[in-house]
Amino acid sequence: MAENNTSGSVSTNQGGENLREDAKEIKEKARTFLSRLLDIREDTDRESTVEAVQKDISFKGHNAWILIFSIFVASIGLNVSSTAVVIGAMLISPLMGPIVGIGMAIAINDVDTLRRSFVNLGIMVVLSVLTATVYFFISPVKNETPELVARTYPTILDVLVAIFGGLALIVAKTKKGTIASVILGVAIATALMPPLCTVGYGLANAKWEFSLGALYLFSINAVFIALSTFVVCKLLGFPLVKYANSKRRRKIAQIASTVAIIVMIPSVILFVKLLREQVFQSKATEFIENIVQYSGAETLKTTSDFKSRTIDVYMIGNTIPAATITTWQERLGEIEALKEASLIIHQGNDQTQDISRISSELRSGILEDLYVKNQEVLQDKDKRIELLESELSKYRGDDFSFANLSKEAKINYENIEEIGYSNLITTNFQKQDTIPTFTITWDSKLRKAELAAQQQKFEQWIKLRLNLDTLSIKNVR
Repeated sequence: MAENNTSGSVSTNQGGENLREDAKEIKEKARTFLSRLLDIREDTDRESTVEAVQKDISFKGHNAWILIFSIFVASIGLNVSSTAVVIGAMLISPLMGPIVGIGMAIAINDVDTLRRSFVNLGIMVVLSVLTATVYFFISPVKNETPELVARTYPTILDVLVAIFGGLALIVAKTKKGTIASVILGVAIATALMPPLCTVGYGLANAKWEFSLGALYLFSINAVFIALSTFVVCKLLGFPLVKYANSKRRRKIAQIASTVAIIVMIPSVILFVKLLREQVFQSKATEFIENIVQYSGAETLKTTSDFKSRTIDVYMIGNTIPAATITTWQERLGEIEALKEASLIIHQGNDQTQDISRISSELRSGILEDLYVKNQEVLQDKDKRIELLESELSKYRGDDFSFANLSKEAKINYENIEEIGYSNLITTNFQKQDTIPTFTITWDSKLRKAELAAQQQKFEQWIKLRLNLDTLSIKNVR
């Protein structure tokens, strides 16, 4: 029995060893597969990448005019809220070059390239803002379109797009044979031009909050694109610029490292801040939709402020008991992102000025709708009354001056001695009709044939003159 147990134990140990060996082999194969799939170092052309980036930094001649025209196109797209036009402008913009140059220059300790990148980027930004300001100053459309408002403050999504867009851009540039479609896609996604156009809109219309917010958004995008470029260049082992003087090389390296740290620390802080704010807003909305519910009460409006850590809910309907509100507050404290937030319920007799303002807005909206509808009804009635009066005037003779008409008749028919006009009301006991009637006294010396001709001619003339289909003429001698 002891021998059998020993042999069984040895067999179990051997089986375990075999499983571990198989697992190790699978792990190595998976690592090799992922390394071959994701490794970009072998297909990276470092020297050509540096040359291409330095070439894109240049800003003069063609690039300057391309930037001006693309800014005009983007400004028009923002002015009319056309996303397609804005995208088209971003495709031709040369703004990306100096930003990538800054990130690469810091990574390889190239102060000359860094200085040139900063100068060219500054010129590009100033020229872009001036061009946009001129356009919005002369543009007759001054409205705040959704496309403009969307570029006035960065969100966590803007930061993430700038990070991953910048990574995609520099990886595409380092590949042998640049992937143009990727670069164009990044140019669209990171949206560097619309914020600068929005800065111009704010300056042209004295809306400083628009200018500051849009400039902030542009700065965020530019910083994270440069930061992504810096990280990729370091990971791919781009060679450092060599200087003959070793002390100068060390000094340049220290300056580049300092600049990188100065850029990275605020960027990381900003990223964390925007992330926390976004999570707060998202969790607050989710909490209100799922928890703040009470039978007979309806949520009219909700606001959440990350800075003051307050969530305001305005409700109408049945009064919510204090115990229920306390329970909601306790549930709020269980959510990590909302732990320090305060829930304020506005309802019933405790309605604040905001509720009064909302009620006023609702009443104003209703009155405005009623006013517009009444105006339309009144206009329709006015048109109908005008038409009826016009038709009625034909029967009353109000649409002509009898004195003037009689003078014209005398000039055209000198044999008329007297003319009279009246409306003859007739009926056949089924319907009533009003017929314009003229009584004409002719010269008694006229022959019958000449009189008949004059009477026929007068009848044709008076019908045409007054635009009447039906009238009565009584001739007297």
